Amino acid sequence: MTQHTQTTPPIEFSGSAASATAHFPAQGRGLINAEVLAQLASACTSITDAATLAESGRDWWPLSLSWALRNETAALPSVVCQPRNTSEVSAVMRICNEAKIPVTPAGGRSGVTGASVPLYGGVLLDLTSLQGINAVDPVSGIVEVLPGTFGPDLESVLNAQHQLTVGHYPQSFDISTVGGWIACRGAGQFSTRYGKIEDMVVGLEVVLADGTVVLTGGAPAAAAGPDLTEVFLGSEGTLGVITRAWLRAHPLPEFRATAAYRFPTFATGIEACRQLIRAGATPAVLRLYDGSESKRSHEGDGTQATLLVLDEGNEQLVTATMHIVQQYATSNDAITADTALVEKWLSHRNDTSALQSLTKKGFVVDTIEVAAPWSQLMHVNDAVVQAILQVPHARSATCHLSHSYLDGACVYFTFAATPPAEEFEKTYVALWDAAQRAALQAGANLSHHHGVGLNRHRFMTEALGTGMKVLQSLKTTLDSNNILNPGKMGLSTGSNDAALWPVR
Repeated sequence: MTQHTQTTPPIEFSGSAASATAHFPAQGRGLINAEVLAQLASACTSITDAATLAESGRDWWPLSLSWALRNETAALPSVVCQPRNTSEVSAVMRICNEAKIPVTPAGGRSGVTGASVPLYGGVLLDLTSLQGINAVDPVSGIVEVLPGTFGPDLESVLNAQHQLTVGHYPQSFDISTVGGWIACRGAGQFSTRYGKIEDMVVGLEVVLADGTVVLTGGAPAAAAGPDLTEVFLGSEGTLGVITRAWLRAHPLPEFRATAAYRFPTFATGIEACRQLIRAGATPAVLRLYDGSESKRSHEGDGTQATLLVLDEGNEQLVTATMHIVQQYATSNDAITADTALVEKWLSHRNDTSALQSLTKKGFVVDTIEVAAPWSQLMHVNDAVVQAILQVPHARSATCHLSHSYLDGACVYFTFAATPPAEEFEKTYVALWDAAQRAALQAGANLSHHHGVGLNRHRFMTEALGTGMKVLQSLKTTLDSNNILNPGKMGLSTGSNDAALWPVR
């Protein structure tokens, strides 16, 4: 397997990485003395050079991209630990738990919510050395894989050597890892066929805060109490460190088909998607763009919505699926569009260059993705777009439907603003406050696949209500010293640490 030896930086620093300063100030409990540093160095490879610390202190959170233009990283860990196996992860956790040192697990650091920012310093636990496929059960289609394995490496080996695919292709596919997909409950762009990552996980190996190693799952289905795998899926490194995963894989598809349609309105397109999904058609890709996004990216006229469809697998099943798609598209006033639109999307779907370019020009640019029942989707769309455009300096708010289910779908908003430089962060916070709260009030959830991290930290109690007490109880029980990724997911820091962001 080809090794990815480093993650992909989101944007260059304006100066040298070695001289970058921390946007979030160092906290007392995150500072590590020489004795603990020596213990960590004996447990695994440990790096303290300034450039590595700066690069490891950020992810692809759009706000942190703007800080890099001031030669700031989001936060600075005291040390980057690079374990090579589960035993070394366990040793690091035991040392840090005893010394009450914060630990932030990280993989490709491709997340966009600040989840892998080491907010309180301490140890940045770089898991990318735990890389590779350990075993494949070709009869059952189960793959045992290490968490630091990057997407292209996983798929290239499965495709070439085993004629299998996991089918998980997020926009961050090239720069993200299996562990990151699981920790943040990610979704791939072919999810309507293959499911989200939680549908692909058979079982996990997890190291707890005190170094205990736990195995979860392992069967196609079970009735042995609550599913412990679900405890760690989406926990974003706050409850344990994923060190191995068993994933479901599919035979390589034998056939692929594509189609594209134009609808008179976004609402009629959503209704067509609802009907075809409810009828049992689940094409791998079912992406519906509103008029603005259609004009910007899919040669639309600015009023019509554009639907891109792709399916793959058994030829008979794919043919039947595409027939059902066409039936419900045409019955909802769609006209056929050029399938070259699908090929164009496939070739450009992971391009992030516009984000870096607009950030350098002073734009606030970000996305927010939420899921809601079909009956609420247009209400959510209207409420979020209206809320965003009411924020001072907002320029645009657009939407597309990206992942569909029997009972609802994910709607994915892109927004932009052009505030004065001194109001950049204030505007960013205001846009998120407006958009996220409008979504929640209109009947959507907090997040569909980007996760919570630091950016959505402040909305967790609003989203979960009294359920937040259950999550906090899990955290307190599994991590009594609050060392795992503190300051994230709406969880209490368990100390007198002040909330570092957003500053009001």
